[in-house]
Amino acid sequence: MKIAVFGLGIIGGVWAENLHQSGHEVARWNRSPKSVPGFVADARAAAEKAELIFIVVSDPPAVQSVLDQVLPVLKPAQMVIQSSTISPEASKHFAAQVRATGAAFLEAPFTGSKPAAENRKTIFFIGGNASDLERARPVLAQLSSTIEHIGDIGSASALKLAMNVNIALVSEALCESLALARAAGISDERYFSILKLNSSHSRMADLKQPQLVARDFAPQFSMKHMAKDIRLALASAADLNLPQTQSLMRLYEEGVKRGWGDDDFIGLTRLLDE
Repeated sequence: MKIAVFGLGIIGGVWAENLHQSGHEVARWNRSPKSVPGFVADARAAAEKAELIFIVVSDPPAVQSVLDQVLPVLKPAQMVIQSSTISPEASKHFAAQVRATGAAFLEAPFTGSKPAAENRKTIFFIGGNASDLERARPVLAQLSSTIEHIGDIGSASALKLAMNVNIALVSEALCESLALARAAGISDERYFSILKLNSSHSRMADLKQPQLVARDFAPQFSMKHMAKDIRLALASAADLNLPQTQSLMRLYEEGVKRGWGDDDFIGLTRLLDE
């Protein structure tokens, strides 16, 4: 198929390459130019010939900036797959804009960081029409291990924010627990070996153990993007009392303030060193 990928960050760049390796004709666009095969500087030109258009950018304003450029050339035969983590309200707004052109729209936020993307193990949460999902499924399957149809537009975005709140809280608990053990003189090796025997052992601990032990905070999912997701979750759930999430938001704001925004979100553990 002819596919356009808008946003060549940690995940979008991997997806574009995987789709290319799968035999698709892939146009790649990024706000800042990238020296990669298939890069197209003109967003409209990238979108005009594409059957599927993936948007993988940072936040609702970034999604809107992409749509502002491509909406004039969208046609009924095309489909926009919006995979940025955004609010349910924003997803509904963008769906209405795209559908007004006659093109189809799916929201497809996902879980799984860079290693999952590289190994085609992304997990997609889909919001939208079941018939549109079936059209897109063969391509989504080339990027993922699981595709879950959650419901109408907005439902997948809500679930994605809920999942990221869970990830952020679980990782913070892991870091605080590890800090307590380190302060008692327990080695990281011993800590993680015992954690594997504990009922609280998680895949998050397995994923982040190498980074925590090596203090390597190269981004698999950036701190600034996790902070953005927590902020969106709190805004979307303004009527709920989420005390732990609100407290964690303040920690993420401090981490970003210290210049760690482009590091992996597990780098927030450095606040505990103090």
